[in-house]
Amino acid sequence: MAKRDPINPTDDDARRLAQDLLAQTRYGALAVTHQGAPYVARVAMIWHEGVMLSLISTLSLHTQAIHADPACAALIGEPEGKGDPLTHPRMTLICKAEMTDKATLKTAWLTAIPKAKLYYDFADFQMYRLKTTEAHLNGGFGKAYHLSPDDLRAGA
Repeated sequence: MAKRDPINPTDDDARRLAQDLLAQTRYGALAVTHQGAPYVARVAMIWHEGVMLSLISTLSLHTQAIHADPACAALIGEPEGKGDPLTHPRMTLICKAEMTDKATLKTAWLTAIPKAKLYYDFADFQMYRLKTTEAHLNGGFGKAYHLSPDDLRAGA
């Protein structure tokens, strides 16, 4: 008997769920490589114009790790309400981080995360684009999908 592939074909429902998760994102887990080992930090994130953004301090270990190796991953999607957290949708984005111009993104960032106005202009905070190369959506038990960057764009 053939084994069933646990990854479902990507469909419009999966794309919509992924896009909803992205639109709701205000923070997530950022995974980097630090001295050859995995390292994860909780950071502020927003999805803006088709790319994940993160405002992080250059003093932090995860930022130093990104400078050494820009390959990273972001886990988004927070359990809401009651029940088993593993039944709630979440998505891992495989990314490459690159610094971008934080001044041009200030309005978008502060609209999404108003409390960041306390530190947005600190010199050690820089804006990073997390350019997604692939995404892995888990919409709950039996709802696993692989998505491309194109699948993450509204209207896909």
